[in-house]
Amino acid sequence: MSSVLTIGEAMVSVRTSAPMELGGVARLSVAGSESNVAIGLARLGHEAAWLGVVGEDQPGRLISRTLRAEGVDTRFIRSTGESFTGLVAFDQPLHDVTRVSYHRKGSAGSLLTAGECLAALEDASPALLHLTGITPALSPAAGAATLAVAEAAHAAGVRVSVDVNYRARLWTRPQAARLLRPLLPYADIVFASDDELDILTDASAPVSELLGHGIGEVVVTAGAAGAHCRTAEGEHHQAALPVTVVDSVGAGDAFVSGYLSALLDELPPADRLLRGVTTGAFCVGAHGDWEALPTRQTLGLLTHTSGTALR
Repeated sequence: MSSVLTIGEAMVSVRTSAPMELGGVARLSVAGSESNVAIGLARLGHEAAWLGVVGEDQPGRLISRTLRAEGVDTRFIRSTGESFTGLVAFDQPLHDVTRVSYHRKGSAGSLLTAGECLAALEDASPALLHLTGITPALSPAAGAATLAVAEAAHAAGVRVSVDVNYRARLWTRPQAARLLRPLLPYADIVFASDDELDILTDASAPVSELLGHGIGEVVVTAGAAGAHCRTAEGEHHQAALPVTVVDSVGAGDAFVSGYLSALLDELPPADRLLRGVTTGAFCVGAHGDWEALPTRQTLGLLTHTSGTALR
């Protein structure tokens, strides 16, 4: 049994600190929204499992090994010789601008099936299922799998979390709306940025509309402006923590992992938001999607004055 089951695509990531066309030293790691969340939850002491498909190649082995080393349950990973493990490249054309390019069309991650998702849901018996809007964009099969597992989780009384996580390079906004809106009847928690809400509904008051259709919590993130949460009981806002931003990639996933961690700990919405912006602050303070995510023991470090020496 796992506290959380996440489903999606993980990729190998390559990072350079200058324009990639110039060559030079590159750093190899792994990336993927759902696997980032799984790592974040595992570091905070929760049992988190990740389901995805990787190639029978060295990048696929790197992903499996990294997640295993981070304490994520990897028993649901499937390796296939039919395709390759996807790759995401990050470079910096300017010192404070990160450029992202993907090499994932037809990747192993797009071969996800409804059957394996439903089997993992039954085997893991999670308290919460976390999905994003990235997975349905990978292929028709992955889209069908996402909808099927969300419906099954809802029917089984498993809470379902959906992060819109819109990626314009994967699909258009109308395409995203067509596939993500059918997920909403099964969602208990929705994460979105202000500019993603129109993907979920055409209503002029989108958050109220979503709550009116049975979603228990709508969490809207706003980067440096923090985040707010609306439930039937009211609205809460949390400002972002004042930290020096080194790399904003992965901040949204970090926020989600912190928020869901506090939800699993049965903390109220205000405390969920605080933990979310705290994990997000850890993430943006260093390079990498997940490497700087905190553990339960280090969550309080950001309360120390900058330059403090812990002796």
